[in-house]
Amino acid sequence: MATESTATNVVVSFPDELSAWGYDQLTADRFVNYLKRVHEEAVPGDEWEEFLDVGCCGDALTLTLRVEALEPEGATTLGEETEIEFVEREGTVNGGWCVQSADGPKSSTANQR
Repeated sequence: MATESTATNVVVSFPDELSAWGYDQLTADRFVNYLKRVHEEAVPGDEWEEFLDVGCCGDALTLTLRVEALEPEGATTLGEETEIEFVEREGTVNGGWCVQSADGPKSSTANQR
């Protein structure tokens, strides 16, 4: 049941070096639901160190997610019904296929090394 402190929407930013494949993993229902379970409370400015699994072909893809805003203003709790909106910000990504193969997924901004 939602309360006044439960966010209807939370805006979370991710590093712009994340590849298109990584973005697909980030926005997958299983990962979004995971975020809501492990981060029950949030305020703007919170940073979450997370990793995306790249499967058997690489290591963990580590990135920092940042809480940018919650709606309504003053909300601090994430619930099952909270929608997560992802937006890009300048930043780096560590690990993933890029450490094993030049043929791995490319960054949407071409900044990935």
